Amino acid sequence: MDPGHTIRLTLGQTARTLVLDTKGELDGGEFSIPAGYQEIVLQGISKKTGNFAGITDLRIEINEDISSLSFVKDNVDNRFYWGRRGPSVHLTYTVPAGPNFKWMYNEVSIPLQMDPIGSYFMANGFGEGYFGMQVNSETERRILFSVWSPFVTDNPASIPEDQKIKLLKKGPQVYTGEFGNEGAGGQSYLRYPWLAGKTYQFLNSITPDDQGNTVYTAYFKEKSASEWLLIAQFLRPKTSTWYKRPHSFVENFDPLYGYLTRKATYLNPWLVDANGHWVELQEVKLTGDDIARRAYRQDYDGGIANNLFFLQNGGFFNSSAVLNSMSARPAQHVQPQIDFQKLP
Repeated sequence: MDPGHTIRLTLGQTARTLVLDTKGELDGGEFSIPAGYQEIVLQGISKKTGNFAGITDLRIEINEDISSLSFVKDNVDNRFYWGRRGPSVHLTYTVPAGPNFKWMYNEVSIPLQMDPIGSYFMANGFGEGYFGMQVNSETERRILFSVWSPFVTDNPASIPEDQKIKLLKKGPQVYTGEFGNEGAGGQSYLRYPWLAGKTYQFLNSITPDDQGNTVYTAYFKEKSASEWLLIAQFLRPKTSTWYKRPHSFVENFDPLYGYLTRKATYLNPWLVDANGHWVELQEVKLTGDDIARRAYRQDYDGGIANNLFFLQNGGFFNSSAVLNSMSARPAQHVQPQIDFQKLP
């Protein structure tokens, strides 16, 4: 690149027009900036020939104590990769003591323009797996339901036959198979063109079979639809449990899209016990992954806003959310009407 190119550098409310020197460098000078995330914008103004510039390095010198700065300090445990993906955040619902819970119901809506590629909006989590919706590409979206094997591994091929997740049934056009890399087990998904701005319902059950196994079943539908769609039913061997640790989370699984914000609202979570009694979930705890806990990325939020449970991450927004904080809302008394006997 040739010296003499003119570049405008903007940081916060300050913009400066700079000229590329003979070393191919720009000296932006000193800035006084407030706390929080900062955006640096470079704009080509005029050039002699060729391209304006190819950026190879950005050097920032701090004139004050840097101990208060938060950034990904090392690549231990591949943190550069996870830092680019951004922080994952979770809501764990407070469960009343006593009953054995069989079902979880939830309603999820994604605000407009808060559904970038790489988003996974998990609606109904449980101790052995997860159930939610993904944005896989510009043209593909999925409803995903997975159950981990009791054999702890990231390689599904290493799971002994007597500890593999068994498929009992699945809905039309639902893919089923195995998954790995973040634990391993049975996976199912339905390619489904869900849309931001609409509300979707998630319903899943966990039931021990009294033979040392547990059966996991998941259903999904748009709220305005009349019929539930079966996603899949799995049997998890060497397991005897009811619904434990109901939770929701939001993550970005594509590091190319960690600079974009995603958000989910959870409108009406309930549990149903083994005797058919409904219990509304009113209190949540906000937690985060390693990147959030270490403050390597602080663009996350969650809890209750406008009387709705919500989670948000990515995009480098400034937030004052406090991990491990509790939030509660008054009972809404909007019990879903579901005929369990008519489910597919």
